[in-house]
Amino acid sequence: MAVNASPDEPASQRFREDLEGLDPHDPEVKAFAAHLDRIETSRSGYTVEGYLGGISDFADSANRLGGHYRMLALFFIGLILIGVGVAVWDSLVFILTSFGG
Repeated sequence: MAVNASPDEPASQRFREDLEGLDPHDPEVKAFAAHLDRIETSRSGYTVEGYLGGISDFADSANRLGGHYRMLALFFIGLILIGVGVAVWDSLVFILTSFGG
C-alpha cells in the first residue's frame, strides 16, 4: 500500500500494489480489496461509533453467508432479540407494579 494513501480512496485504488496484475473490474478482486480495507480499519469498541460499526460488520458478514451458517447467524440474532424483549418486559412489569400499588 502506498504510504500516502488516503482512507477516502476506494479500496481498489488504495491497495493498487497488493492487487497488481489483477483485473480491477473483477468482482472477486473488488471483494478482496474490500476485505483488505476491513482488515486495516480499526475502531474502538468502547465508543458508540465503534460498537455500531461492529454490529454493521456482523450484519454484512451474515448477509454474505449462505446455507447453515446464515441460519446459525439468524438463530443467534433471534436469541439476542428474545433476551432484549424479556429484559424490556421485565422492566415494564417492575415499573408498573412499583408505581401501581
